[in-house]
Amino acid sequence: MPPKAAKGGKATKPSAKASNAAKAALKGVNSHKARKVRLSTSFHRPKTLTLSRAGKYPRKSIPHQPRLDAAKILIHPLNTESAMKKIEENNTLVFIVDVKANKRQIAAALKKQYDVQCVKINTLIRPDGTKKAFARLTSDVDALDIAATKLAIV
Repeated sequence: MPPKAAKGGKATKPSAKASNAAKAALKGVNSHKARKVRLSTSFHRPKTLTLSRAGKYPRKSIPHQPRLDAAKILIHPLNTESAMKKIEENNTLVFIVDVKANKRQIAAALKKQYDVQCVKINTLIRPDGTKKAFARLTSDVDALDIAATKLAIV
């Protein structure tokens, strides 16, 4: 049975099909590709996907404990005369804190241990190498009350 006519009305001859297939087989698959013109003198390797290496075993047997937790950050409250004046007049608690602790960590430790919110925290490093933190409390909390009940320094 002869091949069916295409929609346009022309039928491809079987011999023409065979000759086209033979030409393609002789030339190869990539015969129709255009050759890329390289404009640079140096060759840059393409950036392909490089997956990170999957280790065979964990490098640490257990993860370390947090180096600065709330108990380690706040070393002790200060009860000098000037600290007492700050407590009474400025609604400010004074603590000796870890030297490596920053203001955000100090505020979080105060919130966790004594359940007080701080408006602002000022820090300084004393000449003996320790860090002093002045924690100004919110107006709804009385620093004198916290110092008397929770810190027992008044």
